[in-house]
Amino acid sequence: MQPQDFQTVLEKVFPFWNKLSSAEQAAFCRHTVSAVYQKGQNIHGGSGNCTGGIVVKTGCLRAYLLSDEGKEVTLYRLYPGDICMLSASCVLKAITFDVFVDAEEDSECLIISGKTFAELSEQNLLVENFALQTAVSRFSDVMWVMQQIMFMSLDKRLAVFLNDEMAKTGEPVIRLTQEQIARYMGSAREAVSRMLKYFAAEGIVEQSRGGIKILDKQKLRALTV
Repeated sequence: MQPQDFQTVLEKVFPFWNKLSSAEQAAFCRHTVSAVYQKGQNIHGGSGNCTGGIVVKTGCLRAYLLSDEGKEVTLYRLYPGDICMLSASCVLKAITFDVFVDAEEDSECLIISGKTFAELSEQNLLVENFALQTAVSRFSDVMWVMQQIMFMSLDKRLAVFLNDEMAKTGEPVIRLTQEQIARYMGSAREAVSRMLKYFAAEGIVEQSRGGIKILDKQKLRALTV
C-alpha cells in the first residue's frame, strides 16, 4: 500500500479524522506502514519499546503479559478495525508495564509511528483524547482479567474462557491444546488438565486430539455465573 491508500483505513479508525488539518492527515499517512505477520509472530515485545499504534486490517492479534518465569496471561484480542495503543508507550507515558502483542492468526496491520502519534497528540487535543480513551477502554479489559485471576475459582475461569472462545469462533469445538489454554489463562497445564477431566466427567466437554468439544452449553454457561 502507498501512503495515500492508508487514508481510507485511518478515517474509519479515527473518529476525529475529518477534523484534522490536511497537514496532520498527511503526517499520519506518511508515517504509517503496512505489515503482514504470520500466526504466532511477535509484533510488540514490551521492554519499553514504542512500536506505535497498531491497526488491525485482517486477522486477529493477542495482547498479553509475560512474567519473569515465562507465564503468559492474555489481556484481550484485537480484531479488524481495532487499534492497539498500549504498544505506544511514547504516546501514553503513564504505561509502566510491558504489554506483548502477537499475531494469533495470519494478520495484516498498519503500524502508525509512535513518534508521529506522540507529536500530533501534543499539538491536537482530539488526538490525545482518542489515545487516552482507547487506552482506558483496554484497561477495563485488563482489570477484568486481573479480577478473574485474583478472585475467581479455576472452574469458573475455565468456563468463562471456553464460553468466550466458543462465542468468538461460533463453533462448539475449541481448537486449542491444554498447554495453550493454560498459557492464555495464566494457569498451570496440570490444573487445567484436571479441571477439563472434571468437566468431561460432568458431560460438559469432550476432549480429543482435535481440541475440546462443548457438549452441554447450558451447563458451561451456568458455571460462569
